[in-house]
Amino acid sequence: MIAIIDYGMGNLYNVKNALDALGVDSMITSKKEDLQKADKLILPGVGAMQDCMLNLEKSGLKETIIDFVLHQKKPLLGICLGMQALFESSEENGYTKGFGFIKGNVIKMEDTNVRIPHIGWNDLQFVKDMPLKNKFSKAPFVYYVHSYYASDYDKEDLVAYSEYGNMKICGVIMHGHVMGCQFHPEKSAEDGLKILKYFVEEFV
Repeated sequence: MIAIIDYGMGNLYNVKNALDALGVDSMITSKKEDLQKADKLILPGVGAMQDCMLNLEKSGLKETIIDFVLHQKKPLLGICLGMQALFESSEENGYTKGFGFIKGNVIKMEDTNVRIPHIGWNDLQFVKDMPLKNKFSKAPFVYYVHSYYASDYDKEDLVAYSEYGNMKICGVIMHGHVMGCQFHPEKSAEDGLKILKYFVEEFV
């Protein structure tokens, strides 16, 4: 069972529909007991990091997620804002502390030569030859919607990136049994479904 975490922010039903299309058993839930019993968790997100962490803390889900990852040692996928929450901190709307599952900080996108926020399709370039890479098309494109991006991460954790203006956008990152996608796999057509399928079936 894959539990999609409902904390009041995120494309919950888009993610659920994508998993349904793959024939994956999943549920949208805000109940701690459901998260604790799940095989894997997905943390989606749309909005601001400060609100994200505040909602998770107020609902009590933050501690449940920490227990799931650090003590039960089960896989977690963060999508867009959900991925940013996996890092140590974000400067969005002032300093906000993240989960710290992955080394790195989230900073504001700045480049006067391109439009910000970064909205639309962009190519995904892999830095590692791994099973996930072989599942994608030869020239994968994915769909982004964001104004902040990860920095200061461990290069060994980076799996794939996109270029936007003078910025190198961390597209896919993995550290232990935690995985993040800055883009929206649920909106990224066949290649997006492939990354969700990989998380469900192979990521441990």
